[in-house]
Amino acid sequence: MTIKNSEPGSGRKGLPPIAYILLAVLAFAAWRLLLPQLKLHSSLQPTLPGLPAGPSAAPGASAPPAGLSFARLASVPAGTTVAIDGSTSMVLINEALKAGFQRAYPGATVQTAAVGSDNGLQGLLVGDITLAAISRPLTSAEQGQGLVAVPVAQDSIAIVVGVANPFRRGLSRNQTVQIFRGEINNWATLGGSDGPIRVYNRPSVSGTRAAFRTVVLGGGEFGTNSTITTLARDATTPMLRLLGTDGIGYATYAQVADQQTVRVLPIDGVTPEAQSYPFQRPLFYVYREPASEAVKAFLGFAFSPEGKARVQSAVKGP
Repeated sequence: MTIKNSEPGSGRKGLPPIAYILLAVLAFAAWRLLLPQLKLHSSLQPTLPGLPAGPSAAPGASAPPAGLSFARLASVPAGTTVAIDGSTSMVLINEALKAGFQRAYPGATVQTAAVGSDNGLQGLLVGDITLAAISRPLTSAEQGQGLVAVPVAQDSIAIVVGVANPFRRGLSRNQTVQIFRGEINNWATLGGSDGPIRVYNRPSVSGTRAAFRTVVLGGGEFGTNSTITTLARDATTPMLRLLGTDGIGYATYAQVADQQTVRVLPIDGVTPEAQSYPFQRPLFYVYREPASEAVKAFLGFAFSPEGKARVQSAVKGP
């Protein structure tokens, strides 16, 4: 059997050049039509001190519904009440915005508490509070319940020891991971005095614990040896009092920056106030759709120039 080669030019011919030109013109026109919508979506992402702009800056943040933005209001109805609960890492931000909001709107009241991110979210879901203040991203399940997370600021997680601890060095990132996984449990391994490292971990309701597990441990688990203690309550001050001469723990930097009883350890030679510090995470306010008038009023103040200045001051610490 003989197989004949196809002759040049046989078979289906390609599109004429004019067709490719028309397709290119149509593609460009479609891009120009979509560009304004893309810019609008980007403009709905509020930004506050220490947090880069854009949706990718804070994984787990949710874009406000289309058409909703938070602008400062000239006035709010007398008797307006905003109840906030959640992360202990947000205490200074909450109090700073509370003072400014109540001063701007004399008839309004802001109530604050701090019982942990998870507890705050539960309070929001059952309608007990107006806003949850959280120090971890929302899960997809939480977003599916109508919760919207708005990034507030970028925060550093500080590693702390007691001021009387004889260990005077910093830690590497890898050493920090090994300590909280229970793989390093003696100060001598780090160049310090011989003695056990007592690790103080936060409870499971803590957003800072969840963020630490993601940012520091890379999603790994905390250790469970006898030298690691999980606290019953998510509170920073009691943990700091337990550190003594051989303990180590972690907290939002603003809460420990001016503490006289503890010392913050540099990580890879970098301290928490530096832009290059490795252990950073975003903080969020969360509301339930649809946003109430109280939510719009408070977040409008938070995103105003005065609100941003107050947040910036709170993030730096007292």
